[in-house]
Amino acid sequence: MTPTQKKKAGPRRENKKVTLKTVAQRLGLAAGTVSATLNNSPAARSIPEHTKQRILAAAQELNYRPDFFARTLRMRRTFTIGVIAEEIGDAYGSQVISGIEKYLTAQNYFFLTVVHRHDPKQLQKYSQVLVERGVEGIITVDTDMLEEASLPTVAVAGHRSVPGVTNIVLDHHRAAQLALEHLKSLGHDEIAFLQGQTFSSDSEDRWNAITEVAAQLNIRIRPELTLRIESAASSPEVGFPVTKELLARKQHFTALFAYNDNSAIGAIWALKEAGLRVPEDISVVGFDDIPIASFANPALTTVRQPLVRMGEIAAQTLVSQIEERAESVSQIAIEPEFVIRDSTANVVLERQRAGVSVA
Repeated sequence: MTPTQKKKAGPRRENKKVTLKTVAQRLGLAAGTVSATLNNSPAARSIPEHTKQRILAAAQELNYRPDFFARTLRMRRTFTIGVIAEEIGDAYGSQVISGIEKYLTAQNYFFLTVVHRHDPKQLQKYSQVLVERGVEGIITVDTDMLEEASLPTVAVAGHRSVPGVTNIVLDHHRAAQLALEHLKSLGHDEIAFLQGQTFSSDSEDRWNAITEVAAQLNIRIRPELTLRIESAASSPEVGFPVTKELLARKQHFTALFAYNDNSAIGAIWALKEAGLRVPEDISVVGFDDIPIASFANPALTTVRQPLVRMGEIAAQTLVSQIEERAESVSQIAIEPEFVIRDSTANVVLERQRAGVSVA
């Protein structure tokens, strides 16, 4: 065969789209029966289980894929959720979103994620965009909702009481109690504190809980040992400069309670750079128990927030509200845990080991 000769064309294969009708014809069933089964609608309750299994097997064999737009028009639903986060790459938000994704995927929901990076204008803009795109509900992550929600809304780490919004919040009073009782039991009464950034929705409630619990435990909070984190970084570098500033004040302290794990790990870097040992000279406690906390040097003692679980609870709560299986509640409190690792030690024992008088 010369290059100019054409190969004889074989029979053309037509890639016909597999529809509900295709599946129904294969089984000899009504299209409505197939639709009810595949969409798991209330009508499917009356369909025998063996028939359902036949339908599911045929749909898989034929590689049936539902037409999203047809389903949306038919059911007047988009099965889409909007997720609003301050950023995606940070250790806190990524774990919460992982929990959201895990639940929504299992429920055959799709979600759109937008990031506002602490910009109120972007937050307002993206909120409107999500509504215009037809989302059925919204989940916010570490974001304060300032206006009444027009759709069912669940806020992870939301602390403002807003009509129509369910807040998923950690019990910060219990968290502060666990951390400060631990430090006090180790003999620490001179404690430095790193407060959270003003834009973080947890900052105010967490600090209020710390001051309340400290008063109950007779732990003095000294202004000269209290600094606020200013950096918007989402890595351990966030705690480095503020701890250097703390050390520059040359005020004695034996423990440091940081706003979160990132700032705690950054604080450890700054302490080590200054020639101090953790925990022999300074004990450090973090907050969140992000994955890197257990791999820090030393491994970080911290308050654990079940972040993935909080994301799952937020998604489950929102879907239940959308599908009218549950009424909206204003708040769901999550119980913290306390994880003791290597960054805290007994101040009296450490002084004795160093030959320092403890009288």
